[in-house]
Amino acid sequence: MDKLGIEARKWILKSTSAAGSGHPGGSLSCIDILLVLYREVLHHDPRSPKDPDRDRFILSKGHGAPALYVTLGLMGYYPVRDVMSLRKLGSPFQGHPDIRFLPVLEASTGSLGQGISLGIGATLAARLDGRKYHTYILVGDGECQEGQIWEAALFAGVHKLDGLTVIVDINGYQLDDATKKILDMEPWAAKWEAFGFRSYPCDGHDPAAVKKALLQARDDKAPSVVLARTVKGKGVSFMENNNDYHGKALTPPQLEEALKELEAAHV
Repeated sequence: MDKLGIEARKWILKSTSAAGSGHPGGSLSCIDILLVLYREVLHHDPRSPKDPDRDRFILSKGHGAPALYVTLGLMGYYPVRDVMSLRKLGSPFQGHPDIRFLPVLEASTGSLGQGISLGIGATLAARLDGRKYHTYILVGDGECQEGQIWEAALFAGVHKLDGLTVIVDINGYQLDDATKKILDMEPWAAKWEAFGFRSYPCDGHDPAAVKKALLQARDDKAPSVVLARTVKGKGVSFMENNNDYHGKALTPPQLEEALKELEAAHV
C-alpha cells in the first residue's frame, strides 16, 4: 500500500463507522484499483466534470460506493472530509451511487449486474458522437453470477466495442460466503475470452501491475477485461478475507485498532 492508499482506507473506515453501516470489506478490496485508474489512466478533470470528452467510469458493484466517494474526494472533486456524511439523511453520499444526489457520477448503480449494460450505452454514444473517450466498468466477482453480465458481454464482443474495459474485483467473497462455495466463476479468462474480450490479469493491490493492465486493455482493438485479484478487507489484518465485514461497519474500538494498524503501515 502506498501513502495515498493508506489515507483512502482511513476515510473508508471512518465514514462507514460514522454511518454505522456500509460495505467496508469490498471497498478496501477495490480502492487501489480506483486510485490507479483516476490518478494515472482515466482522462478526467475535476474542474470540468462534465467535459464531453472525459473518460467514463461506472461502479457496477455499487455497494463499493465508499471507495468511489473517497477516490473522487482525493482527486479534488470535493473535500474528501465531506464523505463523513455517508448514508446520512440528505447527504449526497448515499449508500449506493445516486446521480440525483451526486451529479459528478456517470450513473446510479447498485442493482447488481447492470453496469456493463450502462457502459455499453456510453460506448455506443461515443461511436455515434465521434468521440474518443473510453468507458470503464468495475464489477464484483459475485456480481458476475448475474445473467445480465453475460448478455452484455455477448453484445460487446459481437459489436467489437473496443472503447470498453470491464474491471473485475476478484476478492473471492460475496454477501453470504466465498464465491467458490456459492457458484465458482473459474476459469475467469476463458469465460471472458469466449465472449470476444481480451483479458489482462493482475494483482489488484500492486499499483504498477494495475496500471500496466489498464493501459494494455485501453489500447486493445477489442472489448477488454482486467481481472484483478484482490483481498477483501485489504490493509487491516482482522478484516482481510473476513466476510463478516462485507456489509458491517467497524465499532469504535475496532476502528481505533484499524487506524493504528494503517498508521503503522506508513514507511
